Amino acid sequence: MSSSNKPLAPSPAAFGLTDLGLILTAIIWGAHYSVLKVGLQTLHPFTFSAIRLVSAFIILIVLAVNVRNVPWPSRKDIVTLVALGLIGNGFYQLVFMEGMTTTRAGIAALIIAASPAWVAIIGRLMGRERVSARAWLGIALQLVGVACVVLSSNMLGGPKGALTGTMLIMFGGILWSLYSVLLQPYTERIHPMHLSAITLSGGALLMLIVASPDLIHLNFATIGVPAWSALAYSSIGAMVIAYMLFYNGIKVLGPTRTAVYGNLQPIVAILVAWYLVHESPSLWQWVGAAIITGGLMMSRTAKVDAPIEDIPPPNISREARTV
Repeated sequence: MSSSNKPLAPSPAAFGLTDLGLILTAIIWGAHYSVLKVGLQTLHPFTFSAIRLVSAFIILIVLAVNVRNVPWPSRKDIVTLVALGLIGNGFYQLVFMEGMTTTRAGIAALIIAASPAWVAIIGRLMGRERVSARAWLGIALQLVGVACVVLSSNMLGGPKGALTGTMLIMFGGILWSLYSVLLQPYTERIHPMHLSAITLSGGALLMLIVASPDLIHLNFATIGVPAWSALAYSSIGAMVIAYMLFYNGIKVLGPTRTAVYGNLQPIVAILVAWYLVHESPSLWQWVGAAIITGGLMMSRTAKVDAPIEDIPPPNISREARTV
């Protein structure tokens, strides 16, 4: 086929409410790193995560039940979504929360900021999206910015176990990226409220099981106002409001373009950590933040090539793909 007959790649949608929602999501999740640090001063990481996941699930299931004129997914879809929830809300939370105990808030946000690269690689391997050269360049630019900030933070000179915590958070970012790609087809045909409640159920159940020994002996009366405030922010803001906006972004913009907005999180995280937990940013952190922003804008305005159709990805039938 000649180049003149190739289908044109779709242009990115105009900047609109979906983008504004993803910016708000980045702000909520960026501040969340410091909020977690406040909560973890009182509660064990798994206990904190279990309480917030269960609380968010209760809120979401009530909202989902009250969604009118929209049928619930099939039993097969529900089983699949619960399994995906184990990845994106369960195992991700396990490694992320453990990593947060020894990792600075700003560094953790920057590690998670590498998620768009993993999303693009996983999406390409699975045949979900073929990312253009401009988008790859933008992702590379973002990673350069991440490297500037991480290297300037003297990670190896941090608290004991900092390197292990960093690796755990990095692995968590890969799990979240895999979850984002696998979830995309379901966002196009399942109501976001149903999607959120079902996927969160898997993670909430896993965290409840893991944290049960500590929960049994926990005296809730000893939890102070700062920890309760952190739990409220983490449950309602980060797990309900932000997730709704995130799922809508995947549906409208696709996983790669949605994920690049995550690179605003480190900028927010650095500012909030500076104020809330007194993590002073260096000059190179600001330089890295500027580079990340440039890469974000480059990736967001890039065209996403037509989905790969010539070679079906392993274990995924052509009929099952919705891209």
